[in-house]
Amino acid sequence: MFSFMKQYSLAFAIVTIVAVPSSAQEDDGSSLMEEGMKLFMRGLMTEMEPALKELEGLAEEARPFFNDFVQEMGPALSELMEKVEDWSAYHPPEMLPNGDIILRKKTPEEREKDDDGVEIEL
Repeated sequence: MFSFMKQYSLAFAIVTIVAVPSSAQEDDGSSLMEEGMKLFMRGLMTEMEPALKELEGLAEEARPFFNDFVQEMGPALSELMEKVEDWSAYHPPEMLPNGDIILRKKTPEEREKDDDGVEIEL
């Protein structure tokens, strides 16, 4: 009897697995999972809308500052980009207590270590 129940439950599981995807289809061809995901995304967008509006306002306020930054720093950054051929030859920039920013060049040993595929912490 136990063997019969085992076979019966296996057959039931197979039929259920096969039947669920076809029964989960709606008339327009979208599945219940797709509909659920659409509802979830709509709800998420509704909840996020006030925060996105606020972020848009902040971006508008910051636009003049970014424009000034680009006008003042753009030429200096372009010049720096032209001078540095290989950024992987340098450590990440460091800010000193007095506000100066320095770029340290890696030693040949450090570059070799990086080339060995050792993971670099950013």
